[in-house]
Amino acid sequence: MLRKKIIAANWKMNKTPSEGVILTQNLLKQLGDFDRADLVICPPFTSLASVNDLIKGHSHFSLGAQNLFYEKQGAYTGEISADMLRDAGCGYVIIGHSERREYFLETDEIVNRKIKAALAANLKSIVCVGEKLSVREDNGAETLIRNQIQKAFHDLSDEAMNHIIVAYEPVWAIGTGRNATPAQAQEVHNWIRDQIAKQFSTKVADQIRIQYGGSVKPENAKELLNQPDVDGALVGGASLEAASFTAIVKNSVG
Repeated sequence: MLRKKIIAANWKMNKTPSEGVILTQNLLKQLGDFDRADLVICPPFTSLASVNDLIKGHSHFSLGAQNLFYEKQGAYTGEISADMLRDAGCGYVIIGHSERREYFLETDEIVNRKIKAALAANLKSIVCVGEKLSVREDNGAETLIRNQIQKAFHDLSDEAMNHIIVAYEPVWAIGTGRNATPAQAQEVHNWIRDQIAKQFSTKVADQIRIQYGGSVKPENAKELLNQPDVDGALVGGASLEAASFTAIVKNSVG
């Protein structure tokens, strides 16, 4: 099934608002007319408004946030709600990134609650799953990833899954310069699609887009994203420079 590629730029805790404006302006110069892939820019919260102002009018560009809290409002100092993100112009939000799981102890159950909060606010979720090196070496990757999918999407409807993108992150490859081989990426993406088919339906599994995220670079993007079940990329470090992110985007559909 032909699925349009979706490439997301996760700036993480990088770029001040003024730096984010410069990066976005450069991206628009290079990709403003490139509509062969859906592009999602996920800056820090402080840059959401300024980035949104720049990308308005470019239908293939969308604004995404890097996180949200699952409650609608209340005494939760330092948190941000789905409604706040939607009002700021976001169409997407990253949920369950491996760094959130490791540093902030987010569980699959928390991921599930955040997805439901995003759905209630009409936000699309980029839901991250993936294994550490020790799990892969113990041949436990498939079991772990299937469990993450099962728990993250617990009690969701087929219709809700139309608003979900899955991002496979081999945790051992993030920021290390290592990356899964194209064959390894395809294998895991196939596991993910198979689990979604079992949990929902073949139709849902065929339609859902699954990104790869783990040291994606211009040099490896084409081979990785040419795999049949790899529908895009969640790009970290390489999204901090317009030239490298542009090259990944163009290589992904070349």
